[in-house]
Amino acid sequence: MSILSAITVFCVVAFGVYWAFTDPRSPLPREWNPMKELVVTDPVTPLTHFKLRRVLNEPEACLRVLSQTGQFSAMDPLVDGERCGIANRVSLSGVGSSKLRPLETACETALRLAMWDQHGVQPAGQTHFGQAIRELRHIGSYNCRAIRGATNRMSTHATAASIDIRGVVLADGTSVDLLSDWNGSVAQQGFLRDVRDAGCQWFSTVLGPEYNALHADHFHFQNQGWGTCR
Repeated sequence: MSILSAITVFCVVAFGVYWAFTDPRSPLPREWNPMKELVVTDPVTPLTHFKLRRVLNEPEACLRVLSQTGQFSAMDPLVDGERCGIANRVSLSGVGSSKLRPLETACETALRLAMWDQHGVQPAGQTHFGQAIRELRHIGSYNCRAIRGATNRMSTHATAASIDIRGVVLADGTSVDLLSDWNGSVAQQGFLRDVRDAGCQWFSTVLGPEYNALHADHFHFQNQGWGTCR
């Protein structure tokens, strides 16, 4: 192939890619288009985490995407001493079809929770119980404190970069809790392990009953970390 022919082929391919990403008439599905903003309810593709990271790096974009599925109100940033506070603060009362007891957290934490609920919790509820999840039961997100057992190292709760989930309530009102049901029925065990594993897709650190006794009653979902999933 001559140089001219190679350049022509390259230009044609480049134009085709550009058209597929930018033209409204393109048949390329939105979830496969890196130019399109994240939509929480879209199917997960290899591009989903790229889109999520891009949104999380922009505070206004985080709030915009969270508004698709979250029940929340934006709040002024919280400054609580030298080492505590919430930069992109929201008051959150629900994600998707799941309600939460209202809590203050960071938009990043709320959006990751929404992705977990949409692509992990709700499917697991249908798989193991044949019904939706109507409530996520938590024991908090923001807490200006050091890591338990550490002398001076601050917890990620001190910036609302994590949230602790103790269980769920099914559509029929049945509660499923880590403390009582981690070793419960086959359905309870399967559900809790599936949602733990799903959490590892959307949070950087996930700690639960298999990590240590301090987490026997809750999952600790954390935005930062190196992929710990226990």
